[in-house]
Amino acid sequence: MLHRHNPLSQRAQDYAATVSAASAATYVTLRTLNAALSTAQEIEVGASLGVSGTMQPGKMLEPVDDTIERIADVVFVLMLVSGVLAVAMGPVGAVGAAMIAGASVLWIIDRLVGARDVISLLSRRLVWYGGFFLLALPGAFVLTDLLADLLTGDVMVQQQVIIAEITDTVEVDPALARDQGWWDRLTEGMSEVDRYRDLATNIWLRADDLIASYLTLLSIYIFQIFVLPALLVGAFFVSVRFFANRP
Repeated sequence: MLHRHNPLSQRAQDYAATVSAASAATYVTLRTLNAALSTAQEIEVGASLGVSGTMQPGKMLEPVDDTIERIADVVFVLMLVSGVLAVAMGPVGAVGAAMIAGASVLWIIDRLVGARDVISLLSRRLVWYGGFFLLALPGAFVLTDLLADLLTGDVMVQQQVIIAEITDTVEVDPALARDQGWWDRLTEGMSEVDRYRDLATNIWLRADDLIASYLTLLSIYIFQIFVLPALLVGAFFVSVRFFANRP
């Protein structure tokens, strides 16, 4: 197929696939954080203030957990959209090439028959709009690939560092070896509880920074996959429309 040998479409596909992979990694991190926060909320603490009982102080993290879950849902949608773009970019370019081929046939008919009023206008529009699908549309994503890191790379790295600092205790391994004795399992379980408590405390103290960083990452993904490509595609489309409708 033609689109498999189009370097511009291949480059655009690579960019969309890269954004999809990055957003997928962020989504997995968000869901892992959701699971860790849910576990931290279930930890009970004994209390005796005249009446014996237990408390779950981790429940204070529920608004943070809900916010992170909503961010994860949006990131999942962006991951799907960028994945669809990665798959569709090549076929769309093939449609543009087919339109240019059809315009060439019409141009030959126009030369042979001489029906310039309709056929020449149609062939010219097919050429320009076919060129838009074949070159301008993937070209917009290629330019986005060149500009995105320049415009948002530093901000993304800064936010990723902040998130790593806050959630450095998320990656826990609750699986216990089967050959351990009951004392080893108990002490290791207590260690895991302490790690979840540390995580809950860290997130509670820096909840604003964590949510702000994730929102910034979400905004960067939207800018990379929607805003900047849309601006470039719009500029190309206006130019193509001008030349296609030119007498």
